[in-house]
Amino acid sequence: MAVRVVVRRWLCRDPFTQPPGGELGTSVEQLLQSATVEVDEKARKVQRAPEESSVLLFPGQGSQFVGMGRGLLRYPNVRELFRVAEAVLGYDLWRLCQAGPSTQLHRTVHSQPAVFVCSLAAVEKLHHQQAAVVESCIAAAGFSIGEYAALVFAGAIDYAEALYAVKIRAEAMQEASEGIPSGMLSVIGLKDSDYQAACFEAREYCMSVGIEDPVCEVSNYLFPNSRVIAGHLQALEFLQKNSKKFSFARVKMLPVSGAFHTRLMESAMQPLSEALESIHIQQPLIPVYSNVDSKKYMQPEQIQHFLVEQLVSPVKWEQIMHAIYERRRGTKFPYTYEVGPGKQLGAILRNCNLKASKFYTNIDVSEDETNEET
Repeated sequence: MAVRVVVRRWLCRDPFTQPPGGELGTSVEQLLQSATVEVDEKARKVQRAPEESSVLLFPGQGSQFVGMGRGLLRYPNVRELFRVAEAVLGYDLWRLCQAGPSTQLHRTVHSQPAVFVCSLAAVEKLHHQQAAVVESCIAAAGFSIGEYAALVFAGAIDYAEALYAVKIRAEAMQEASEGIPSGMLSVIGLKDSDYQAACFEAREYCMSVGIEDPVCEVSNYLFPNSRVIAGHLQALEFLQKNSKKFSFARVKMLPVSGAFHTRLMESAMQPLSEALESIHIQQPLIPVYSNVDSKKYMQPEQIQHFLVEQLVSPVKWEQIMHAIYERRRGTKFPYTYEVGPGKQLGAILRNCNLKASKFYTNIDVSEDETNEET
């Protein structure tokens, strides 16, 4: 007997007129009605061959740029995504993405919702151009804020409710960042680099100049010999000046205003926790990998807990890449699509698994509006 599985990726299991944090005024139209597949119970037990499957990766904050999303309004439902975003956020996100100014777009409070919405708009484009790719997806993962887009795509959280949580998250992280001079330092290390020892010495230095309880720790695991270290600004400046001592081949300050994924974000945990408690979370329809422990989410309660924990825990992206792509010699790889602004996740995949990266594609979110399909 056939089992009908309805994959409703974007908005609302039920139409509503007032999402948390804002009024829509009219009912939200359910999107991607066509993403419906029928399978029987025997077929469900048969694993799809790697070369017939796909993995979707969702980028994080820092990938945003003025002009992203240009041309995507011509794809079904993208206009609705931005309309709902304006209702939930209280400002015109589409205009900000298109016209900037860049100083406003790059602020945490704006960049996180922008990356989230544009990433799902990119999926809408992918679904329009290659529906089979979306329907054959076997796993999804998102970097930091990208994890929310991955969970919406996988049917675990409704689009408008997730966007409300993203709004609260971005506002709380912005506020936490403004309280203490802090930041994030990208580090390319060598085989003998000792990141923990470097962070320890940086904290010792901070205490010597009068900073109580300093923070300096690995906040992102990107790929072998590449880390992001976050914490007090003085600690990061110390690491820059002493990079040769710690066998760092290259260091670069990231254009962010705070020490994300460290305990300097603790003040953001309570607001986000309350927001997540107010929305409905269910089991993902496809595996989604957690930033916190690099494993598949198993229960809705785990999703709620880890999304809060993610604020103060390092992003284990390198570990996620191994979890998704490691396989026996001779086994083929799935096709990978980075859906959202930038190509950073593709570059990381190349450094984590060169063979898997040969099946990588970026879905452009900056195409010319006049480039109409023939």
